Amino acid sequence: MKNFDSTLYFITDSTPYKQEEFLRRVDEALSGGATIIQLREKNRTTREYIDLAQKVHEIALRHNVPLIIDDRIDVAQAVKSEGVHLGQSDMPIKTARSILGDSFIIGATTKTVAQAVEAYEGGADYCGVGAIYPTTTKVKTVLTSTQTLSEICDAVPIPVNAIGGLNKTNLSVLEGIKISGICAVSAIMHAENPRKEAETLLQLARKLTEH
Repeated sequence: MKNFDSTLYFITDSTPYKQEEFLRRVDEALSGGATIIQLREKNRTTREYIDLAQKVHEIALRHNVPLIIDDRIDVAQAVKSEGVHLGQSDMPIKTARSILGDSFIIGATTKTVAQAVEAYEGGADYCGVGAIYPTTTKVKTVLTSTQTLSEICDAVPIPVNAIGGLNKTNLSVLEGIKISGICAVSAIMHAENPRKEAETLLQLARKLTEH
């Protein structure tokens, strides 16, 4: 298994910000202790995505934090990121693994035990499971119960992260579940002080993952 820490998995949302402010917030979040970062861009051209990814990767490398590219294997390869994250409608994990090789981190969005097992058997390094709560970052949100989350944690031997509307006020629902970490988007991206918010979330996530 690859050496990465998913305790506080930070997922970006650049839509409300100009690039300079977006990159500042990314830097602040990583300064605050985010342990891994995913660049998620749904509406940019390939060239725009690569350009932004290169800038984010520079920041991530400075903080020694792995950069995961959402959806796009070509962008991940172009910027030499540490990994890629694939959803159920993206390239199959097994295919991605055959293209990217063993050293690349590959994550999978899974909402059922069957999907998680398939992802693991296909070569996924971790699973993101949710949405636990409704989220503002996607138009369509299918909620996942904490029971299903717990069953997925028991079903696969790779890290499992909870995702979806999580913030410092509602993490108690995850207590007692064998997650490896939490994913945060709006809680950090839209915070008045992203660094402070990341510090707080990291402390809370560490408590949750003390199994």
